[in-house]
Amino acid sequence: MLDIKRRAVLGGLGMAAWGGLTAPVWAQTGKPAVAAKNRAAVKLAPRLRIVIPANAGGGWDQTGRALGAALVGAGVTDEIDYENKGGKGGTVGLAYYAERYSRDANTLLMGGMVMVGAVALQKPAVDMSRIHPIARLTSDYLVVVVAANSPIRNISDFAERMRVNPKDVPIAGGSAGGVDHVFAGVFTRGSRSKPEELVYLPFAGGAEVVQAVLSGKAAVGISGYSEFSDQLASGKLRAIGVSSKRSVFGIPAIREQGVDVDMANWRGVFTGQDVSAERRAEMVEAVRLATSHESWQKVLKQNRWESSWLSGPNLDSFIDFDLTTSRVMVHLLKLKT
Repeated sequence: MLDIKRRAVLGGLGMAAWGGLTAPVWAQTGKPAVAAKNRAAVKLAPRLRIVIPANAGGGWDQTGRALGAALVGAGVTDEIDYENKGGKGGTVGLAYYAERYSRDANTLLMGGMVMVGAVALQKPAVDMSRIHPIARLTSDYLVVVVAANSPIRNISDFAERMRVNPKDVPIAGGSAGGVDHVFAGVFTRGSRSKPEELVYLPFAGGAEVVQAVLSGKAAVGISGYSEFSDQLASGKLRAIGVSSKRSVFGIPAIREQGVDVDMANWRGVFTGQDVSAERRAEMVEAVRLATSHESWQKVLKQNRWESSWLSGPNLDSFIDFDLTTSRVMVHLLKLKT
């Protein structure tokens, strides 16, 4: 039996203490351990490419383009090309990247918890064994929103409606199996509703989630703060809860409103399976430098992202743990594509 009250999420699915799974001590979020700004720039190449496995405007797109700008700003490269290949929680972009750029030492791939969850749910032919992690970059709490005129006033209202009939409360979020989907299942169970009756509407980007809520197609939306910030500021959307342990962004925490759940999303950058270990080490140092650049720090503050640096063997273990936990959650929460 899944025990929501025993969960202790520090930065991703792999840090949830569910069903006997406990978080490794190195799974804490934090800043790069090395003072990168005091180190010489590693010039990777005059031109780099970043493949973003999502549509324009979403969290991965924002993170990828911010990283690209910081790489240029830090002197790691002179120019960045971006390719967006959205769909199925990043697994479409993952397959595209693995087939085209497995040996390309100048092409990076964005990814993270959403991709881990999608791989666990979909079991695609091309999985994360086809890429190498370079660094975990950020963590981001999930915000639950409704349209400004919604009768759902707070998390208690939302939970009550889910208990009465979850089929009448469709929830919009990112791709199937991703963090938004898993959190919708976690919330459903935490509110003592039935996960198997959850109506989840998956979308490839944050803009589509916003439109689904504003149009009335979905009663509730789940995504990162940055993807809702403009509509929250304009008053078109209302935030009713955030998935942190305590209130942040001026939004009350979900667990403080009677549903004892919390979760955070993480995003990172990867390279191809066939890129040499020496080149991967150079990439780690280049990305480390970029995350100390002022442009990156500005984006962290602007989007309310937390620095969540992790690299090397600890990152490999973190992702393995996250994938194992995601598979457990897919089973326990009865998630479906």
